[in-house]
Amino acid sequence: MTTLTDRYVWGAVRTVPERQRAELDRELRERIGDAVDAQVEAGIAPPDAERAALLELGDPAGLAAQYIDRPLQLIGPKYYLTWLRLLKLLIAIVVPCAAVGVAIAQAIAGESIGGIFGAVIGIAISVGVHVAFWTTLVFAILERTPTESGQRGVDVAWTLDMLPALPEPAKASRLAELITSVVFLVAFAVVLVLQHFVGVPWVDDLESVPLLSPELWTFWMPYFLVLIAAEIVFAFALYAWGWNWWLAAVNLVLNVAFTVPALWLLLTGQLIDEQVLEVMKWPWGESAPIIVAILVAVLIAAAIWDVVDGAVKASRRGHSTGSPARGAATSGTSFEGSAR
Repeated sequence: MTTLTDRYVWGAVRTVPERQRAELDRELRERIGDAVDAQVEAGIAPPDAERAALLELGDPAGLAAQYIDRPLQLIGPKYYLTWLRLLKLLIAIVVPCAAVGVAIAQAIAGESIGGIFGAVIGIAISVGVHVAFWTTLVFAILERTPTESGQRGVDVAWTLDMLPALPEPAKASRLAELITSVVFLVAFAVVLVLQHFVGVPWVDDLESVPLLSPELWTFWMPYFLVLIAAEIVFAFALYAWGWNWWLAAVNLVLNVAFTVPALWLLLTGQLIDEQVLEVMKWPWGESAPIIVAILVAVLIAAAIWDVVDGAVKASRRGHSTGSPARGAATSGTSFEGSAR
């Protein structure tokens, strides 16, 4: 044997814990000796046989990893699926929550729309990277932490209960309605915030003058923004379960929660900014009562129609299935009714 064998053995044992080095050293030298003898018996000269044997054994660090059962990948198959499921869940929850929180904080601080969007995008990327990094780091450590024989780590044993449900034909059609509802609600929320900063730019006298009264930001504007968030959650619930009597009741509450305050603010003159009303020459002379009556009637009719429509769909699904409905969803709120 030459120094090649010594160098090879040292390249392997230095990567294992101190207490295992002597045993690995002995086993490696025996294995290399057997491999060299086999090469010599095959007619290869001893110096060349040693080199051939070492080349056949491969990277000493890889051989040492096999010896101590240490994974050579960041996350192996043992924890990969658990890591993937948890990472998707955390990104779906943490990133949107952080983005919404930053957007609200920036809006309260009086930042421009561009500044708000820039901060939201920046924090979303930063939080996403941190969630992915720290989650992966934890699982990489767990992958290299030995568990007692016969015991599992943090991975969950797979069972038949974890099989996905078959796709519902009606649910596929609900996806388009979900996207439409969410896009409209988000756009409506953006308009509510944006009008406070840009005013009514298409009217020369109202540039940088908010359409809605700035005093609404003390309570009512945050109230409506929270209500929009609740409407988005409701839209996802409709997509997941379809119409049922519980969701029909929630739809009624959401409609009342929007329509009643909106009408009260409109009729008491608290909704529109006073400067905007002056430019609009409110209350538009003798036609004011008719216009106000039409606006009130439209808002009430839209809310009633939406509530009745949801109740009818819940009733139909209840009769067709004989159980809480899981029927086709539709945009079920006053906001979404406005979009239609």
